[in-house]
Amino acid sequence: MHDWNQRRLEAGRAELAERIARAQPNEGQVEVRPGLYLNRISSPHYAVHGVLEPSCCVVAEGSKEVMLGEESFVYDAAHYLIATMGVPAFARIVHATPEQPYLSMRFLLDPAVVTAVILESGIIRQKAEKASDAKAVDVSALSVDMLDAALRLVRAAESAEEYRIMAPLILRELIYRLLTGAQAVRLNQLARFGGQDHRMVQAVKLLSDHYTEPLRVEALADQLGMSVSGFHAHFKAATNMSPVQFQKQLRLQEAQRLMLSEDFDAGQAAYRVGYEDQSHFSRDYKRQYGEPPARDIARLRELAAAGMAALTR
Repeated sequence: MHDWNQRRLEAGRAELAERIARAQPNEGQVEVRPGLYLNRISSPHYAVHGVLEPSCCVVAEGSKEVMLGEESFVYDAAHYLIATMGVPAFARIVHATPEQPYLSMRFLLDPAVVTAVILESGIIRQKAEKASDAKAVDVSALSVDMLDAALRLVRAAESAEEYRIMAPLILRELIYRLLTGAQAVRLNQLARFGGQDHRMVQAVKLLSDHYTEPLRVEALADQLGMSVSGFHAHFKAATNMSPVQFQKQLRLQEAQRLMLSEDFDAGQAAYRVGYEDQSHFSRDYKRQYGEPPARDIARLRELAAAGMAALTR
């Protein structure tokens, strides 16, 4: 049985890689159908700071690392990554070459659908680990059944009509596979509408919506009906960051985007994202990205130009 499952896994990964490569011949990420994203990256130097959405990622080829706070999560063709809250994170490709690029598919997790599957399946497990203390990101081994469902979703995406009919059914199956596997706690975290975990989802949304404004932790904790110490503890458990660190990452990510994509200078970007002191912004930026703002943006533009040149050769 083990050999049979291994052969199924290998065949499934090979087909998934072939279909992703065909559907996404260019570098980067594309939303091929609503809620379904395909990724192709050909260089291990590719790295990005961004905000994770509630979603699940299955890798067909290559490997990737996601940093949440100071904790690292590495996943590859034998593992999937799940995220249940919109948290800022750093991601980089670990293994990829032009001949064997990093290829993956990612599907969004709709809390309403997750809740419906939990209720209809009747699977509500009592876990030793409290849902409110579950981190927003985790990695688990990929099962044959989950890979098969992920592959069928990518197959269905090749036809708009088939995807419209089949995707809701396949997504429910994928959620069921997650729920019956190692990630039941995080699925419950995403679905629950009461308790500390729901308040952490609210906290993340409030911080994300108002990241340019001064952070008043006491007022935020009071708005959520929590003590300051309790709020800090649960927020750190879920995101691996303090509220101040969370806000800072959001500010720096947006500042980098403004400078790179909209030609803001450092002072303009700092002011736009909520900094009152440009020197403070520059120190935080260098600590986050390793270089001062102007030098980092120049480096990113050079990398982008080199990547485009390589693709046109």
